[in-house]
Amino acid sequence: MAVVLACFSISSQAASGGSFRAGNGNFLLNGEPYVVKAAELHYPRIPRPYWDHRIKMCKAMGMNTICLYVFWNIHEQKPDCFDFSGQNDLAEFIRLCRANDMKVILRPGPYVCAEWEMGGLPWWLLKKKDIRLRENDHYFLERVDKFQKAVAEQIRGLTIADGGPIIMVQVENEYGSYGIDKEYVANIRDMIRRNFGDEVTLFQCDWSSNFLDNGLDDLIWTINFGTGADIEQQFAPLREARPESPLMCSEFRSGWFDKWGANHETRPASDMIEGIRSMLDRGIAFSLYMAHGGTNWGHWAGANSPGFAPDVTSYDYDAPISEAGLATPKYHMLRRVMADYSSGKLPKVPASVPAVEVKPFEFSEAAPLFANLPAPKTDASIRTMEEYDQGFGSILYRTELPELADGVILTVSDPHDYAQIFVDGKYTGTLDRRNGERELAGV
Repeated sequence: MAVVLACFSISSQAASGGSFRAGNGNFLLNGEPYVVKAAELHYPRIPRPYWDHRIKMCKAMGMNTICLYVFWNIHEQKPDCFDFSGQNDLAEFIRLCRANDMKVILRPGPYVCAEWEMGGLPWWLLKKKDIRLRENDHYFLERVDKFQKAVAEQIRGLTIADGGPIIMVQVENEYGSYGIDKEYVANIRDMIRRNFGDEVTLFQCDWSSNFLDNGLDDLIWTINFGTGADIEQQFAPLREARPESPLMCSEFRSGWFDKWGANHETRPASDMIEGIRSMLDRGIAFSLYMAHGGTNWGHWAGANSPGFAPDVTSYDYDAPISEAGLATPKYHMLRRVMADYSSGKLPKVPASVPAVEVKPFEFSEAAPLFANLPAPKTDASIRTMEEYDQGFGSILYRTELPELADGVILTVSDPHDYAQIFVDGKYTGTLDRRNGERELAGV
């Protein structure tokens, strides 16, 4: 069901509300200096029963803010059918942040990257063959606006101006790594401003090397970098461009993501600690990406390019809080450092969620693949999955080949992404896009 939003604006001076804005070299929360110490969490990657636990884990680590993406494609899996219920209950997650006295930074895209399927963009956009994603394409902007309206309706009353925890909203995401188009970024800014209200503080993030390419004068600029980076060097261009601007690393990467066929990625805890201490000593705000990564359930793990590197189900990210929600040695090291920059004693670390025991069991039935397939469709040529109104999973393509001599080579142009080949119902081999495989011998 489509969500309709009436635009609204609430004064930051309202009795029940507050304000968050850029000051002279710092951020001001209700007029007082405030250092954002944020932990990145993604609610779709965390089972809903554990949301509160993970937020409390971040608070006990010394953080005062939760930073989160809003994945468009999980909320609008079919055009105009918005789902913000159950596991997708964005507003409830934000209310839990407020209940734990944590501020919120909202990042609604439309593109988010995050090693998430299509960077958060819905698959059905591709059904329009001439669409230009993340550009001033009329249809794309029209669909983005509908989604932003739906998100704004969900978080109504939860911005700081209305007494809620949301202190900032991000415009697009690292657009300088995609292109240079200030007009497009400005259109997204105007859209968010129109839907979220005039009192919401907006910012954009990018790398130190490209943040000026799309930087808009009326937005706060933040820089993204990882552990081991030289803090002064990273912020030097921003200091030069805006000497009085507050400084923030909006993605200080605690680790890295894992790809199929590669080793588990880790980053030294000492590098993370050194970077955070260096920023806090300078009064620089930060968001730890990730504080807790969680899991890419279902088909939501994305892929990176060029080269096509699909991500694995786990989004552990070598984060301080493990995929299972456990406090790692990295967590305890960071907590000790964060305690030095806290005005009071940190909360006690929450007890771990008990593990569930899965008792041994045996499979007693089988369902042969080819005996359980639906009736095939017939086409003159191969079509994409989107053209069959399918966004995820597998699809069966069938054709008839002439009688072939032994040792013939079958060629398939650009299989996406992993093809299993059967001849007369017998498994023959696979073609893996990661390896550039397009030919199968001995069919």
